[in-house]
This record gives sequence, structure tokens and C-alpha cells, in this order.
Amino acid sequence: MAKRINNTKIGDVFSVQIDDRNKRYFQYIISDLSQLNSDVIRAFKKKYPLEKSPDLSEIVTDEIDFYAHCVTKAGIKRGLWEKIGNIPDVGVTDQILFRDSRDYGNPQIKVSNDWWVWKINEPFNSVGKLEGVTKNAYIGIVFNPKSIFDWLKKGQYGGKYPDFE
Repeated sequence: MAKRINNTKIGDVFSVQIDDRNKRYFQYIISDLSQLNSDVIRAFKKKYPLEKSPDLSEIVTDEIDFYAHCVTKAGIKRGLWEKIGNIPDVGVTDQILFRDSRDYGNPQIKVSNDWWVWKINEPFNSVGKLEGVTKNAYIGIVFNPKSIFDWLKKGQYGGKYPDFE
């Protein structure tokens, strides 16, 4: 019989074993109605030894590596991460900027000039070419759990997005 997974909640912190000796953490910080009501996570940069169990307050004050959309519950079901606790401190969420391109997945387009950006729970805005602060926007697609796991493990996004310059 399949294991029943309780719903995840804003503030939940998850541990991801990235190799035989280390783990990393991320936190579910908000749901984005603009992007399929998906969970938005913030992943932290620091690696911890497997045997160390830092306080949640220490984890969530670490430097942020990236923000992403995903389904946290699906990652638990697949055994890619485990929930270790919940802490109300989710940081500032109203300034996080995401981007997407209608050229995503088209291998013939190397540099896109069809970019859209948005803040969580706000409308998408067509900006064409990414300029200024929009160049720093995080990729806004809803990632499958394995992609998040690989990103945490390898330290970089592994997808094929067009460049912006």
C-alpha cells in the first residue's frame, strides 16, 4: 500500500541528501497563483554533513542559492527529500522576480527576445529582451522534483533555456 503523505505547509523545511556525506536544505515559502498555484521554494547554499542537525533558525538564515516552483509533496513521495520541520520565517517574498520565455524548448533559438517576468501572485508582463534587474530573475517554470534534486546536488540548473544576451 502506498504511503500517505500529509500536505506540505508554508514554512516547511526539507532536507536533501546530495551525496554520501552531505545534505542541503530548502524551504516552502509561498504558493504562486500566477504559476499554477505551485509551491515556491528557496534553496540554501550551505552544505551540511549528514550527521549534523542544525536548528531551523540557522538553516533559514543561510544565503539563498535559488528560488523555484515545484510540488514539494511529490518530492517526498519520490523519496528525494524529507520534511524536517516548520518555521514561520519565510523571508521577504514580494520582491522575488521570475522569468519565462515562449522560446523555451526550441533548440533553434539561442537568444530569446520573448521574455515574460512576474512577481509571485502577480500578472505576467511581457518585457521582450531581458534588461537591468530582469536579467537576475529566476527561472519560473514549475520544476519536477528530480530537477530540483539535481539542481541541489550539482549546484546548477540543468535545463535548456535560451540565453538572453
